[in-house]
Amino acid sequence: METSSVFLTHFVIGFIVSSFTIAVIMLIKKVFQKQLSAKWQYNLWFLLLIALTLPFISNHLFNFGNHIKLSGVNNSNRIGEPTNVTRDHVIQNVNWLQDFTISVNRSTPDFLNIVIAGTWIAGVLVLTVLTIRAWLKIKDIKSNTSDLKNKEVLLLFEQCKQNLKLSRKINVGESPLVKSPLTFGLFKTYVVLPIHFEEWLSMKDIKYIFLHELNHYKYKDILTNYLIVIFQILYWFNPFVWFAFKEMRLDREIACDIAVLNLLDEHCYGEYGNTLINFVDRVSQPRNFILTNQLNGSKKQIKRRIEKIASFTTESKLMQLKSIAIFMLGGVFVASQVPFISVMAEDHTRYDFKSEQTVYEDLSEYFAGFEGSFVLYDMRADQYRIYNENKSILRVSPNSTYKIFSALFALESNVITSENTTMKWNGIQYPYDAWNMDQNLFTAMKNSVNWYFEDLDKRIQRDDMQAFLKQIGYGNTDLSGEIGQYWLESSLKISPVEQVQLLRALYTNQFGFKEKNVQTVQDAIRLEKKNGKQLSGKTGTGAVNNKNINGWFIGYVETKENTYFFATNIQNEDHANGSMAAEITLSILRDKGIY
Repeated sequence: METSSVFLTHFVIGFIVSSFTIAVIMLIKKVFQKQLSAKWQYNLWFLLLIALTLPFISNHLFNFGNHIKLSGVNNSNRIGEPTNVTRDHVIQNVNWLQDFTISVNRSTPDFLNIVIAGTWIAGVLVLTVLTIRAWLKIKDIKSNTSDLKNKEVLLLFEQCKQNLKLSRKINVGESPLVKSPLTFGLFKTYVVLPIHFEEWLSMKDIKYIFLHELNHYKYKDILTNYLIVIFQILYWFNPFVWFAFKEMRLDREIACDIAVLNLLDEHCYGEYGNTLINFVDRVSQPRNFILTNQLNGSKKQIKRRIEKIASFTTESKLMQLKSIAIFMLGGVFVASQVPFISVMAEDHTRYDFKSEQTVYEDLSEYFAGFEGSFVLYDMRADQYRIYNENKSILRVSPNSTYKIFSALFALESNVITSENTTMKWNGIQYPYDAWNMDQNLFTAMKNSVNWYFEDLDKRIQRDDMQAFLKQIGYGNTDLSGEIGQYWLESSLKISPVEQVQLLRALYTNQFGFKEKNVQTVQDAIRLEKKNGKQLSGKTGTGAVNNKNINGWFIGYVETKENTYFFATNIQNEDHANGSMAAEITLSILRDKGIY
């Protein structure tokens, strides 16, 4: 579930970034058509390749942080008139280990993510197979290519290489499997012409072909072909990417044509254009080898290339400067997406925990049959002791442990007060007798009465609740789930490390809440006292489709000399509940001599 959720985020980012970049490039090409040289019209597409790479780069490389300002909290929505309530600030309950929960139904959790991920993978596999077939065709062409024997043609090829200042060995040959000249090969490059080409091509035609193909080699267009194919596989779902790469290939051929014309005398321009037309007449439907550079193309593409050749004039230095400036403008547009990508790609499923005062230890013997984590913070030593580093920063639903902060937010909003925390029973019959009566904060916390805290949530403005969560940095601060339900195996998630940090912040009131409200919450979560040590905390159980999959126990132990904050989370396909998490925690605390 976690993996597919992350995938969906990157899927959406990839679609938005690629589509936006293509739109910007097309707009720049249209607006600055007369100011852009052919070479730089092609170079603009490299900005697309950069943009397509961005969603795959870790957001840690460009993390701009979160500078959202929070709105003020609305201190309204107070419940009824105050009534006198007798409270036992220290709940002595030998049965506090019993955890109360109600299962939520999730018919197909994460179904959409799984379908999208599966469809994308299927598309990638299909295109990968087609690419492998294309590569095998190239391999077949290579094996059926014979070296040129015509010494005059070989001498011409070497002269063209010298004109372009190319010294590396390039294989030149002919093959019965090609109808149009093409260039391929990353490590061992081949320039291949149709068999018996010298029977219908003049030496000038052959010269123009060599200059064209060697320009592809000079400007690393073979490598670019492979990059295009890779990105086309990854972004197969975006039709704009297919269109963009089609335009990019055409712009590359035009840029190559112009590069050839820059090497020729003016009277040769028409002859070069006729060479292209010659192949259109001979090959009405050219084969598309995606991993090669081909001289020929569709009639529509050849028409555009001929128009560019016919209107060709030598590019001035001013145009070159304008082209560079326009390219840099496009680069600014691409760079402007980086903060957007950073925010969207931020991994909200995990907490970025950094502390030099951390000891990782093996407590797996306590977690037999469960995946889980234990986090302990020693306040006096300012030290964390953690079991299972990976799970300690993984955010999962807080379930009933969230009720600690739900109570605090309700007190701060004056929905309830320290003097009056009573709420009338709504009359709905629940599976626990302790729920089917009026409740105050202490009984509701003791018996983990869901309806009490759901009603608190509903009486706080959603914007105010969001502001509270942002203020204290509660996990992923995601309130997208239903009000009163978002903390029950829904959108809100938090890691064990964050649970401990927030308990410590609550205990010391680092967030500047009203002292009496903080004290009321602390009183409500006191569990038992023995041997001069006070235990406070809250259990939580996540039940989905009648299976207990997520168990919590968080809290702290106060001694005369120190305070220890802890959080235990366990997960399983079933039988992972708050009671079991509490038993594991007590065993660890006992063996450590803390409680």
